[in-house]
Amino acid sequence: MIGRLCRMTTHRMPRHRSPKPLADPNRPVERAVMAALVLAVLAGLAWICGMIYTVATWPL
Repeated sequence: MIGRLCRMTTHRMPRHRSPKPLADPNRPVERAVMAALVLAVLAGLAWICGMIYTVATWPL
């Protein structure tokens, strides 16, 4: 009974099928995502530099 309820099927890809091509890097959506990631990294670096500056100049 348990075997009937939890039976799993297997799907194998044929060997003759070629992989899907990578997306075109010149698409606007991908460029926007890449620009957002670059801006996020720059904002993170600016935040870290600001924290280091704040700690370094903190009056003891």
